[in-house]
Amino acid sequence: MAAHEDDRGAGRGEGQGAASERIAKVLARAGVASRREVERLIAAGRVSVNGEPLTTPAFKVSAADRVTLDGRPVKAPERTRVFRYHKPPGLVTTHRDPQGRPTVFEALPKQLPRLISVGRLDLNSEGLLLLTNDGELARRLELPSSGLIRRYRARARGKVDAARLARLKDGINVAGVRYGPLEATLEPGHDEAAANHWISISLAEGKNREVRKVLEALGLTVNRLIRVSYGLYELGDLARGEVQEVEPGARPIRPAQHTPDQGPVARAASSAASAKPKRKPGWAKPKVKPPRSAPAGAPRAAPRGRKPSASPPRSSPARPPGPRRGGGPKRRG
Repeated sequence: MAAHEDDRGAGRGEGQGAASERIAKVLARAGVASRREVERLIAAGRVSVNGEPLTTPAFKVSAADRVTLDGRPVKAPERTRVFRYHKPPGLVTTHRDPQGRPTVFEALPKQLPRLISVGRLDLNSEGLLLLTNDGELARRLELPSSGLIRRYRARARGKVDAARLARLKDGINVAGVRYGPLEATLEPGHDEAAANHWISISLAEGKNREVRKVLEALGLTVNRLIRVSYGLYELGDLARGEVQEVEPGARPIRPAQHTPDQGPVARAASSAASAKPKRKPGWAKPKVKPPRSAPAGAPRAAPRGRKPSASPPRSSPARPPGPRRGGGPKRRG
C-alpha cells in the first residue's frame, strides 16, 4: 500500500521508507510531465495509485505501488535523454492544444519516447527547442537560477536606436513587468535605411514573449524570431523540423557566426576560472632563468634573430708592411 501523508507529514517524511518519493517527482522523472503539470493532472483526477484516484500531490509512493495515468500504467523511469529540435513556426509547444492547432509533439517522429520541452517557443517563433524525457531535468534547465544564456536572432521592423538597445543591459520595465539584463546588438552589415533589422539578443530569464515585448517597448515590431542557442546547446545546422539526440559526452555544435560579444549577461554565467590573470602596472616581470652553460669546446649558439652561416668565418686580411698612415713609424713613448 502506498505511503500517504498530509502536507506536514510529507514535508517531514516521518514514517516513510527510504525508497518512498513524492508522486510528482516520480512522474516527472518518468517523463510524464513537469512537476507543475503533474499537479494539474492530479487535480483533474487523471492519476491513480493502486486503483485509487489521487486528490493531492502530497502523496508518496514506492516501487511496490501501481501508478496509472488515464488508466494506463506509468513505466519506470528510463535513462535521461536530451534532444535538439529545430522548431518551425506554426507549431504550439504543448502536448494538447484546446484550439486544435498543430503541436510540436504531434510533429515529432513516432519512434521517440514521451518527451517534455525545456521551456517553450511561441507559435510564430522558431529555432532551438530542447526536449527531454526527464521532467526534473527540464525544470532545472528552465529556471532562471540555472544561469543558462538563451540567444536569439530577431528581425524587427522600425527605427533602431543603438543607444537604447545598449541600455537594455540594465533591464527594463514593460507594462509593470520587470525584465532583467539583456544584451541586444545590431548584427554586422546593418543598413540604417533598411526596413528590417537583424538584432542579436542574449538573456538569462526567458519570460513569456520577453524578446517581443521588450523590442515592442522600443518601437520595434518583431516579424521573425529564431532561438540559436540554449546554454551550451546550439541550433547549428539542424534543419527545420529535424530532431537529433545529444549523445552523452558529445560536444555541442558551436557555429562561428552570430555569436554576440561578452557582456553583462554572458559574464554572469561565465566561469571565473577561465579568466586569464593580468599583470598589474608596477609589478616586476617574471625572471627568466638563464640557460645552462655549454661544456668546454662546444660550439656557441648563434645570436638570437641571426641565422647561423653555413660557410666558415672570413678572416680579415693582414695589414701590408710599410709605414702607417699619417707619417712614419709609431714612436715609443
